[in-house]
Amino acid sequence: MNKEQFTAEVLKAEKSLYHIAKSILKNDEDCADAMQNAILAAYKKLHTLKQETFFKTWLTRILINESYQLLRNRREQVSYEDYMAKQKAEDSTRYSELYLAVQELSEKYRIPFVLHYVEGYSVKEIAQILSLTESAVKVRLHRARNLMKERLKGEYGYETC
Repeated sequence: MNKEQFTAEVLKAEKSLYHIAKSILKNDEDCADAMQNAILAAYKKLHTLKQETFFKTWLTRILINESYQLLRNRREQVSYEDYMAKQKAEDSTRYSELYLAVQELSEKYRIPFVLHYVEGYSVKEIAQILSLTESAVKVRLHRARNLMKERLKGEYGYETC
C-alpha cells in the first residue's frame, strides 16, 4: 500500500473512526488526538499489515488501543466523578435521549453496539477487532439491545413485548 492509497483509505474511514473514538472517549478533543495518534501509528507500522483488505479493521484496532492509552494517561489528571458530572451536564444539553442512552451503556456493551449498529461491522469483524468469540459478541449485542429497550421504555413510544 502506497502513501496515496493509505490516505484514501484513511479518508474513507474517518467518520467511522470518529464514532468509535467517541464511544470510548466521549470528548471531541480526545477523539481527535486518538485519531491522529492512530493514523500516525498505522502509517509507521504499515509494513505489518498482512492483507490490504483488512486495513479498516486493522486501523480500528489501533484506534481502540490509542483511545484506551489516552484514557490511561488522562486518568490521573481529573477525577472520574468530576469528569462524568461535567460530561453529563454538557451532553444533556447537546444530545438526544437515544445518544445519551447509548453513552450510558457500559463500555463492554457500548463498543460492540456502536461498531455493529452505527458503523455496520459484522459480528465476525467485531470479534476480530475486540479479540472475542463471535458468540460473545452476539451475547453483548443482545444484552445491549435489552438495556437500550429498558432505558428507552416510554421514550419514543418504545415498549418491550
